[in-house]
Amino acid sequence: MKGETTYLLGVDLGTQGVKIALYTPAGEKVWMAGAAFTTSYPEAGRAEQNPLDWWRALREVLKQLPDSINPAWIGGMAVCATSSTVLLVDREGVPVIPAIMWMDTRAINEMAEINSGQTARVQEILRYSGGKVSVEWMVPKAIWLKNQGLLKPGYKVVEQLDWLNFQLTGNWAASQCNATCKWNYVKQKNGFDRDFFAAIGWSDFAQYWPADVLPVGEQVGTVTAQAAAELGLPAGIPVFQGGIDAHIGMLGVGAVEPGVMSLIMGTSFVHLVHTEKPVFQDGLWGPYQDAVLPDSWLIEGGQLSCGSLISWFFEQWYPQQSEEAKAAVYRELLEQAAHIEPGSNGLVMMDSWQGNRTPYRNPYASGAIVGLTLAHTKYHIFRAILEAVAYGTNNVIRFFRDADIPIERIIACGGGVKNRLWLQIISDVTGVPIEVSNETEAGTKGCAAVAAYGLGYYPTLAEAARNMAQSGEVYTPDPQAQQAYGAYFQTYLALHQALFPIMQNLKKHEEQKHSLASGLGEAKLREEG
Repeated sequence: MKGETTYLLGVDLGTQGVKIALYTPAGEKVWMAGAAFTTSYPEAGRAEQNPLDWWRALREVLKQLPDSINPAWIGGMAVCATSSTVLLVDREGVPVIPAIMWMDTRAINEMAEINSGQTARVQEILRYSGGKVSVEWMVPKAIWLKNQGLLKPGYKVVEQLDWLNFQLTGNWAASQCNATCKWNYVKQKNGFDRDFFAAIGWSDFAQYWPADVLPVGEQVGTVTAQAAAELGLPAGIPVFQGGIDAHIGMLGVGAVEPGVMSLIMGTSFVHLVHTEKPVFQDGLWGPYQDAVLPDSWLIEGGQLSCGSLISWFFEQWYPQQSEEAKAAVYRELLEQAAHIEPGSNGLVMMDSWQGNRTPYRNPYASGAIVGLTLAHTKYHIFRAILEAVAYGTNNVIRFFRDADIPIERIIACGGGVKNRLWLQIISDVTGVPIEVSNETEAGTKGCAAVAAYGLGYYPTLAEAARNMAQSGEVYTPDPQAQQAYGAYFQTYLALHQALFPIMQNLKKHEEQKHSLASGLGEAKLREEG
């Protein structure tokens, strides 16, 4: 379809809400809108959402489409989403329990079981995910559902992306991007290895997962009449397979060459680099074969608590502020923090408030602020948050370089790029130039690139990305600040060594307290019954 007026619809389901945008095949943004949804935290380590909120948000945003835009001009669409946000659904695709968010750590025991006592076959498959599974991923969560006795004949265990594509098209299909990066799918080992899954205690996995695994850009189906009626779209729009929000964001910023890191700055940070050959390095995720681009390998790092730390800061110091008041406060915070010297006057923070993803893969890690004195102010704490996340990014880059993966340039996108001070701090700490994509919402732009490729506007996904991405401002390291940060970064590393054992003991103590309280509550209910 190559008419004069063709728009590409990109849908990005994030942790805090959905963003939807229309682009031309040349990459020009025509329209964008979004809607929020909430996350519940029923107990320590758990995070859940109601999947029906995602569909309601999608419907709400599409109602905002201007009258000047004819929905019939939408030539194709693609979706990207958080991962692994896991759903258990019945035969009709109706969610049985709340969605288990990517940041949820309830499957710690299942993760530990998979990572310990590995057979040779398990070790061979796990080589392609950095040697271990993460508590965030699909497989530990799916086995947790199995261990809870929740899996029944006809049920499916799927991701947020799979469910939304099913709602749109009526077809179940897993994304090769998600499956490779989070489901232990190894293309050169015949995809899902049955011996691997039998060894980790889930031999009947195929009953519960979609049978089809489609690469990014392949057509999942078309928008059904029912979905079209609910969303106000024409039936029959082609829906092309997307992937993980951050990974599809690489296409949105044009980070498709080796040596270029895509840095997605959101609730969490994701660091992604393509390589021409597989690179095996403990502490990093991957190598992932053809996860986004064909004939390419993807290496991934990540930080769990980033933008969420700033949200926490606002909730504690400035609760119940209007959006206008928040904007004014934010300007003040940035102005005051900019006058504080690198290192926040001896304040060093650990950014592992929800655990550490890269390079330690430690779900027991938590936050810490070290060096507080009566001379410190909230502005020092605010700057220390920005610096802590920068230290974490530098630690990730350290592991990339240890694996002989060059990081010559960073292309940043996401909500965090609006914070100019933060970008400069990250450049100073890492010593790497940071280029800001003109498209802050890389997920929607990446989805548009997927749709443009799927419709035949470009011969490859990489060509679609190169032609549709637009670069913007560049931040370069300040040598003086970089030197000053060196000692603070070493302190940051030392804190992990010193505090991780204490954090693990604290978390296990809280888990035991909760387990005891739950047992007493159940006993009381039995007595009353």
